Amino acid sequence: QVQLVESGVGLVQAGGSLRLSCAASGLTLRNYVIGWFRQAPGKEREFVAGISSGGSAYSADLLKGRFTVSRDNAKNTGALQMNSLKAEDTAVYHCAAANRLIVPLKWEECAYWGQGTQVTVSS
Repeated sequence: QVQLVESGVGLVQAGGSLRLSCAASGLTLRNYVIGWFRQAPGKEREFVAGISSGGSAYSADLLKGRFTVSRDNAKNTGALQMNSLKAEDTAVYHCAAANRLIVPLKWEECAYWGQGTQVTVSS
């Protein structure tokens, strides 16, 4: 059974940093694109960042310079480093695995999805 599980400390003050991890089981993650999405209350889900199996990384334009995506194929994991966090970054963050990376990656184009983890940025 394929599972993607996100983890990371969920509460941080504005201006702080947070690192989310995405652990895969039942799936060889190095064969897939890793995507990160988020959905804030009352808003549509949006693409955050993605990284190809070869390590080419992309972030949403509005998040460039603050959010960085990475992967560790040996550990079958992905990560999202978030810096200079703002209250508007509060959302549920999901990782996903896709067969190809077209920026911005679309949720429905992914093959597998994690349940998500809540990130709350207090101002």
